[in-house]
Amino acid sequence: MTLSPFLRASVALHAAAVPAVAIAPERWPWIAGTLFADHCAVLAGGLMPRSGWLGANVVRCATAERAGAIALTFDDGPDPHVTPRVLDRLDAHGARASFFCIGERAVRHGELAREIARRGHRLENHSHTHRAGFFFHSPAELDREIRACQQALAEASGRSPEFFRAPAGIRSPLLDAALARAGLRLASWTRRGFDTVARDPRSIAARLTRGLRAGDVLVLHDGAPRGRAGRDAVVLEALGRLLDAAGAAGLGVVSLHA
Repeated sequence: MTLSPFLRASVALHAAAVPAVAIAPERWPWIAGTLFADHCAVLAGGLMPRSGWLGANVVRCATAERAGAIALTFDDGPDPHVTPRVLDRLDAHGARASFFCIGERAVRHGELAREIARRGHRLENHSHTHRAGFFFHSPAELDREIRACQQALAEASGRSPEFFRAPAGIRSPLLDAALARAGLRLASWTRRGFDTVARDPRSIAARLTRGLRAGDVLVLHDGAPRGRAGRDAVVLEALGRLLDAAGAAGLGVVSLHA
């Protein structure tokens, strides 16, 4: 695995710190402060889902752009109350999408996961348990989370996922190495609708469609960590508005693979 330029610089900075303290011990507060600032920058890079500081990150889809389409993605499913209705809505518009599934939910709702694939959509890796502390996982824990989800989704679809999206989009500096071991690419988004917290489908759709153009990667959720009354209706109306806007703009709606 090749480190990003940012991480290479961070490693070089830490390597230089020890001899720097040995040569000029009186400057250790400045050296420590520099290393602290570097750690803060690494943390910031992980907390910004669209950042490429810590490694490659798909925020736009070149294949969708060449096809004159947008790439639509869904997170946190499958959900038996929401996902089937999302699939029907996509079918009605001749649209395809990438579903970033939580592995243990795909196991629990295996037939639904298989149905997503049968209808021509892609299953992608969103970790096996979607734990809140994903950023703090050790390399071994990252491998377990990623591989367990890979296995669950490959069994459901007959195809191994090719993309990974970190829970909440938050990544650690250790994630790139784990993805390389699993043969996965990190994908975030061009924009998101915040549909897990917003209640107005019009504002959700407006966030997604503002400046809409070919190659955009958009994210909605067909699942959620916590249930909420009426969430399915909000997501479905926002999805309908998005699909209508794409059609009006002459844009197709495809998966990340186009």
